[in-house]
Amino acid sequence: MPRSTKETETAGTGEAVRQVGGGASYVYGIVPGDTEVDPDARGVGDPPGRIRLVRHGEIAALTSEIALDRPLGRPEDLFAHQRLLDEAAAEVPVLPLRFGAVLTDDGAVVDELLAPNHDAFRDALDDLEGRTEYIVRGRYVEPVVIGEVLAENAEASRLLDGIRGKPEDATWDARIRLGELLGEGVAARRDADTEEIVGALAPLSVAVAVREPTHEQDAVHAAFLIETDRSEEFERAVEEFGDRWADRVTVRLLGPLAPYDFVTTSQAGEG
Repeated sequence: MPRSTKETETAGTGEAVRQVGGGASYVYGIVPGDTEVDPDARGVGDPPGRIRLVRHGEIAALTSEIALDRPLGRPEDLFAHQRLLDEAAAEVPVLPLRFGAVLTDDGAVVDELLAPNHDAFRDALDDLEGRTEYIVRGRYVEPVVIGEVLAENAEASRLLDGIRGKPEDATWDARIRLGELLGEGVAARRDADTEEIVGALAPLSVAVAVREPTHEQDAVHAAFLIETDRSEEFERAVEEFGDRWADRVTVRLLGPLAPYDFVTTSQAGEG
């Protein structure tokens, strides 16, 4: 499964797996049953496990054997999990299990995962055929966005002038109020900038999911489900925003990625 990503995004936390029994079949995600796996593909573990398919009907699980005498959830395990899914998503529809699952054996993969959810997984895969996810992230250039807020907020500008050169303990209340005003100003710009870029990119997308900011200087953090034959057009549109906003926002594009934000079955995002 060849890689085709501009950047990678690490998924999740150290809660990497949900153990169901004491076995050794680690499941990454669900793919169509006619998928073929590169014999050199590897996943989690030390040494990394060889990727194989457990098929049932029209669907299959991407799995590898693991030893349970060592803990999972290390950063390298999480990275390997996501990398494998992103590689798969560049080639075929995939329903990612966000943190993976460990089942006792291949029979349990069929009996506990594939068979009970066969039709729902198949329908979700059909919905994702020919589509992939991209993430657009923007981070403000801090001095620039703070300057914008100060230029438009007379109270914030006055407070800043009043605390310059004065001891922190003597200006504590003013500093607290200034911080509140700056935070509110940045949040207002985030809302406006997110609305602008999402509005421009939505016509190129099948679906959009706006994510919560992960940093106080985030300008935008949104996921887009894209028809793969429009990927180049979408990438150009994001690059245009990057050029237009270059002085005030650093724009990054991540993808194509496994479609975590657009999985339509309850089981396929759980871990």
